Amino acid sequence: MDFSLSSEERMIRDTARQFVTKEVMPLESLVLRREREGKPGVDPEMLRSLQEKAKTIGFWGINTPKQYGGADLGWLMTALIYVELGRTFVPFMFGGSADNILYEGTPEQQQRYLIPTIEGKRQSCFALTEPGAGSDAGNIRTTAVKDGDHWVINGEKIFITNGNEADFCMVLAVTDAEKGPHQGISCFLVDRDMGWRSTPIQTMGEWSPASLVFDNVSVPEENLLGEEGHGLALGMRWIGHARWAIAARAIGAAERLIEMAIDHAKSRVTFGEPLANRQAIQWMIADSAVEIEATKWMTYHAAWMLDRGMDNRHMASMAKLYGANMANRVVDRVLQIHGGMGYTKDLPIERWYRDMRLFRIFDGTDEIQRYIIARNLLKGHVKIGQD
Repeated sequence: MDFSLSSEERMIRDTARQFVTKEVMPLESLVLRREREGKPGVDPEMLRSLQEKAKTIGFWGINTPKQYGGADLGWLMTALIYVELGRTFVPFMFGGSADNILYEGTPEQQQRYLIPTIEGKRQSCFALTEPGAGSDAGNIRTTAVKDGDHWVINGEKIFITNGNEADFCMVLAVTDAEKGPHQGISCFLVDRDMGWRSTPIQTMGEWSPASLVFDNVSVPEENLLGEEGHGLALGMRWIGHARWAIAARAIGAAERLIEMAIDHAKSRVTFGEPLANRQAIQWMIADSAVEIEATKWMTYHAAWMLDRGMDNRHMASMAKLYGANMANRVVDRVLQIHGGMGYTKDLPIERWYRDMRLFRIFDGTDEIQRYIIARNLLKGHVKIGQD
């Protein structure tokens, strides 16, 4: 059992870290200033320019198959890179990627949606959650009714990431209620100009999701993604991929935050001694380091399993549950170590404090992860002490 990184993995990780440090982190002050002015954190064109700059050094489609122009670095390497991206709250992602379920499209669908998304010419969003169906995904009420060679979609989606910016969405809708959620829900590729509307939803953090409304939106039959009635399976595959990725970003954020706490504890003097000499501060730093390390190996294990074609859903849920809560504990400790200054907008800690809270909600709440983990154990799908 070898836990060390190969020289290639280390080189790629270090290059990603250098790019994030030199090119992305300097934008943090701009992001904070723009948000105080009520503007989006970073102009999309600026992010696109950064993606093109990263492309010149090989960071393009980090896990996109090579036949589509990607680097296809594998899931463990992707996790290592996500950790580096998590070190900043600037909403930056390397370009050249597309939603995993778009690869299920027909050759014609791939030409219209997958390839333009990889190339950065189109932007997608995934529309599953509804006002009455969040964690209970099978309870969605949006419908798609067959009308000749078209499907007519009606309903509302909520908390949709990129829903305000996307020019097409992957929307799940009920096509046969009598068959139940596992055979009666289908997925459709729906262009914005087919008639759906989006409205921004204000949140306490950086995340700016959208509410989408489908009012008799007519979609050609050829825009059905995958098989009719198998949409929920595609939806769960989309969500499952995101879970361990959230844990990876939590690692990067927590590492950066605890580094800030260590620096502050060494330089801040109270009653004639630096904070670093106080046992209460030492324990907060020690507990944070232990929890970060635990999250790291659960997350890397989940990615490693995926690279080997293994079912990683149980481990991904564990990594997501523990990692999301770890990040919230760490940012709270770091704010406490900084005292009143940590609570101000002069430092980015309060920004992270708000952002980290979302980790425990989206792509499966804490409660859903605990349900999945317990169900797997109680039904014998996974057994304690077995690899």
